[in-house]
Amino acid sequence: MIEAHQLSKYFGERTAIRNLSFTIATGEAVGLLGLNGAGKTTTLRVLACLLLPTSGSVRIDGIEVTEDPYAIRRRIGFLPDVPPLYPEMTVGRFLAFAARLRQIPAREVPARVAEAEEKTALRETHGEVIGELSHGYRQRVGIAQAIVHKPALLILDEPAAGLDPAQIVEMRGLLRGLRGEHTVLISSHFLTEISQICDRLLVMHEGDLVGQGSEAELAASMGQGGRTIEAEVRGQPADMAARLSGLAGVTQTQSQATAEATTVFAISATSDVRAEVARLLVGSGCELLRLHTRASANLESIFMAMTGKPSGGPQ
Repeated sequence: MIEAHQLSKYFGERTAIRNLSFTIATGEAVGLLGLNGAGKTTTLRVLACLLLPTSGSVRIDGIEVTEDPYAIRRRIGFLPDVPPLYPEMTVGRFLAFAARLRQIPAREVPARVAEAEEKTALRETHGEVIGELSHGYRQRVGIAQAIVHKPALLILDEPAAGLDPAQIVEMRGLLRGLRGEHTVLISSHFLTEISQICDRLLVMHEGDLVGQGSEAELAASMGQGGRTIEAEVRGQPADMAARLSGLAGVTQTQSQATAEATTVFAISATSDVRAEVARLLVGSGCELLRLHTRASANLESIFMAMTGKPSGGPQ
């Protein structure tokens, strides 16, 4: 869907982005991370054909951005950091207006509006004035206008900005529902949300692309590889922690009893040994309730290592 090669953008003598090269496959959900000034918004605006690159090349769905930007815009749904809304319009009229701007035939507009409202949980606000909606619902309207024409590529710049914790959870579910039907590129401050929604990550720092890949791949590239396997069993089996530590690839095992009369084993390993762990537990007569794996390093520690920032979080 996206092929960027040596992409650069300068504003006078200031470098906004420098020699970015990456690809995003059709149907992927990819997160774009970086501190303030890292170049995230500039990158998104170039991909959305709102800015021309200074050098390098970008192809969107096989089309070079400098050759036919209008054809690319028809394939893109874009939500900037400030949603482009008309506060005096109702939700339904605004989405119909957005659909007509995207050259949707008039006879298809009502169905497209209804579908966009359904996906963003806006059906009950169809007749309400946008300016009277909460911030969270205005963000939903912003996403609805970006998907009303069923774009192949959806570009979202900080879709969860300013939302409260409950609204963030709702936004997470909404964005998950868009995966697959659209290729999704999301820039966000919220590391947890990016981790739970996206297949891969692009990490930017001071205009450069300093890392790309899954969370586990980024951890491995920073020397923070390995994984932790959590296994929960009923009861408190004796000597099981020591037996798990004896498995090939396991470096450490810790156990903790829970209030529900179960035991959770946290197994640090250099490779994926879930099958071996399951065989040992079940073969020993344990009732296995849960088996889960995660990268040992979390996304925040990976991000801080890549940007060289001890604290403060990404922007």
